Amino acid sequence: MSGPLSTGGVDMRRREDVMRAVRLTHWGGPPVMTELDRPSPQGEEVLVQVEAAGLCGSDLHVIDAARGALPYRTPFTLGHEVAGRVAEHGPDATGPGIGERVVVYGPWGCGCCGNCAAGAENYCDRRSELDTSRAGTGVGLGRDGGLADFLLVPSGRLLLPVGDLAPTQAAPLSDAGLTSYHAIAGIRPALGDADGGGTCVAVIGVGGLGHLAVQILRATTSAQVLAVDVREEALALATDCGAHFGTLVRPDTAEALRRRTGGAGVDAVLDFVGTSATLGLGSSAVRPGGALALVGSGGGELMVRKPGALPPGLRISLPFWGTRTELEQVMTLARAGAVTVATERFPLSRTLDAIDALRSGKVRGRAVLIPAEGLKQS
Repeated sequence: MSGPLSTGGVDMRRREDVMRAVRLTHWGGPPVMTELDRPSPQGEEVLVQVEAAGLCGSDLHVIDAARGALPYRTPFTLGHEVAGRVAEHGPDATGPGIGERVVVYGPWGCGCCGNCAAGAENYCDRRSELDTSRAGTGVGLGRDGGLADFLLVPSGRLLLPVGDLAPTQAAPLSDAGLTSYHAIAGIRPALGDADGGGTCVAVIGVGGLGHLAVQILRATTSAQVLAVDVREEALALATDCGAHFGTLVRPDTAEALRRRTGGAGVDAVLDFVGTSATLGLGSSAVRPGGALALVGSGGGELMVRKPGALPPGLRISLPFWGTRTELEQVMTLARAGAVTVATERFPLSRTLDAIDALRSGKVRGRAVLIPAEGLKQS
């Protein structure tokens, strides 16, 4: 799959009526670079010139999905972590002004149900209807996304100003940062307040999301952060991000985590992998009354049965993205320097190389695509 995506030799800077877009044209991929007409916003729509777009493990799941496995219709443009500048408003658009730097809130719900009205479009009450109509669940997920020169956003309500935060930082925070923050909010009761101390949380998988989770935990809780991964370099990243302890996955990893807690088990687990093996590890390491957040989409299964093997009182959550308010809070942490995304940059034309690097586990932190890089100079 490696190599540049062809644009047919067209100098896109001299063709303002067209743009490049990395599209999933059929299930199983690979995605292809195509030329599309530059969108013209209508009604409440806003056109954003993309400055950075993060690449996520979820993109791999979408690309690799079998026909019918996801409620989306091909073709569509990939990319659900997007930051850029407002380029054009529709006649009824509201929100950030022309030229303002923004980040795109990625889960696009109906916009009018109870959850959407509260800023939680990630839990839109009409999600099943949107899935049935194959309208997509958000930017780059059935709807055209940000691996392109421009992105048409349905409403200004989905745009948050980022101030002086670099777009290469803002884009990954819209999912990797937001999802991690939201997952941590779900397990927070198990960790006590920020001044409590004495609690432990295991972070399984220190990749694009996990390395941000470590930083958010350090910034917003006093819990001991225990990092788990299969790669030494990932554990080194966890240490750089503030983890108190790191261990490779071994047959005795659950026991090693328990030893760090005096034998009781960790208070909470954040599983950013989501395979049956990591779910088994997490449920073996968590204490009675603890919490387990399944964030990763690795396809694993966990038997929930009472009585059964799970510790009594265990609370299991399935976080999906986060709320607009939480995205604002993540951006605030980033602007304060409490959260920094480790990034590897690629020009948009080398999206396939970025996908290969992500698939092979060679990306340290987050892969970020930059549309402006690699363009011919006019």
